[in-house]
Amino acid sequence: MGASMELRAVNEHGGAISKGSINGGEKTPQTTEYEIPSADQRDAQALARLGKKPVLKRRFSFMAMLGFTCTVLVTWEVIPLIYTTGLTNGGSAGFIYSYIFSFAGSLSLFTVMGEMASLAPTSGGQYHWTFMLSPASCRKFFSYIMGWLVICGWQALVASSAYLSANTILTLVTMNNPGYSPTQWQGTLLYWVLMGLAILANVFSSTILPKLEFFILVLHILGFFAFLIPLVYLSPEKATSAKVWTEFNNGGNWPTQALSVFIGLIGSVFANNGTDCAVHMAEEIIGADVVIPWCVFTTSALNGILGFGTLLAMLYVTIDIDAVLDSPTGKLGFPFMQVVLDSVGSYAGASVIISIVIAMFIFAIIAFLATASRIVFAFGRDKGLPFWQTMAKVNPKTAIPNYAIYVLAGVACFVGIINLGSATAFNIILSIGISSLYCSYTITEALLLWRRIRGDIRKPSEMGGHTWHANELVWGPFHIPGLWGIALNAFAVCYGTVVIIFCFFPSTVDPDPAHMNWACLITAVIVFVAVGYYLIYAKKVYKGPVVEIAPYQIS
Repeated sequence: MGASMELRAVNEHGGAISKGSINGGEKTPQTTEYEIPSADQRDAQALARLGKKPVLKRRFSFMAMLGFTCTVLVTWEVIPLIYTTGLTNGGSAGFIYSYIFSFAGSLSLFTVMGEMASLAPTSGGQYHWTFMLSPASCRKFFSYIMGWLVICGWQALVASSAYLSANTILTLVTMNNPGYSPTQWQGTLLYWVLMGLAILANVFSSTILPKLEFFILVLHILGFFAFLIPLVYLSPEKATSAKVWTEFNNGGNWPTQALSVFIGLIGSVFANNGTDCAVHMAEEIIGADVVIPWCVFTTSALNGILGFGTLLAMLYVTIDIDAVLDSPTGKLGFPFMQVVLDSVGSYAGASVIISIVIAMFIFAIIAFLATASRIVFAFGRDKGLPFWQTMAKVNPKTAIPNYAIYVLAGVACFVGIINLGSATAFNIILSIGISSLYCSYTITEALLLWRRIRGDIRKPSEMGGHTWHANELVWGPFHIPGLWGIALNAFAVCYGTVVIIFCFFPSTVDPDPAHMNWACLITAVIVFVAVGYYLIYAKKVYKGPVVEIAPYQIS
């Protein structure tokens, strides 16, 4: 195969189709040739098998995407923020064991997701896979609902990352200025500023983003040691191993300690969530069908290990949890800052350490917005959104979906207005970040398990000389065969189901409205609205992933 190749596109009836002959799924029998550089041949082939033409520019190598996914997970950086949640429900021992369970579950879940990404490397991710894996009678409907769940989940993550970053900054100011008391309007203003920075980085710095992600990866790893070593070495007092590894707590007053541990599990889930960002950047990754699964696996393993190290460090240096929670930073929801300050004994030193965490949070906003915009672009391309023509537009100079970025950031900024009136209402909206995404993960992987048990997914070797149709179920280069694959897939589905159940629980038995977990209600509202819109309008235009180019003849 030389420097270029011929893609002979064929429709379901074996007729060839031209590059410009597809409009909304309709095809005309003409022949055309596509000149594709040899470096892009495999990626173009993989995309053509899904019925898609290459539109976005492939900028990300394995290392650049590894930096991108580590930026999204920021596991060790998030652990200090959520570790008191695990201490309340579970205690130090419960937190450790639930984290190990979450680490194993997340690793299996995202490894199976890597198989699906290798099978179908598309920015659509879960909704496209749902269409491919579901029974023909209901695949359009299920795919459509899945698209809305994924978009709303990532929209919530975009907003929550900016909100978390803004409040972390204000709390750091409070720590250094005891007389200062942050207000909601200041938090909202800073929230908007951070969203503005994310827009600028995504729209005007897209060409340097892969290089920036490599720098962020280095900061992510070195920052871990810069945080961990001073925290442990300088801490004047440490908890005993017996206390850390054997002490349980049931602060939510649940009927059993085991139930309390599972409710505290959600903090660990949050810290290990979001690795599917690589999936949604698929059409900008070089060698996506190989790079994505290995990147997803490496990110989950690396971040899980770093997060576990940070968790142990925080548990050992936290002596009096009540005093930490009652500190000025604890009252604002960030007790870890007081722990860092008590450990290093210096406001300047603590500020530098905390600033590393804040910097990683700000980089995460950029990556969250980039990921979410690619999902909106993909779903718009397939006519799944209102104003889909605009959502699917790509800047011809930068090959970036600018309109998708603007809409997502605009929605996030609009949602931020709610925080001016009620922080509780704002947090209710953000509560769907885990529930909706884990619904998408678990459902797609359950469908994959069903298909692989039935033997419906073929090996590439079985396709030689056959005409490929769009969205054929054929394993990609990354695949765990046989019983091992089935066992891993089954465990991932079971883990996802456990997470879905407990992510709807409140932290205490009798919560007030401010501490109630509204994720169940918000997720139900999303599904209800999506179903209503589908029945009223979308079913007339949404036919599943649009076939822009049919797959070529494999010989």
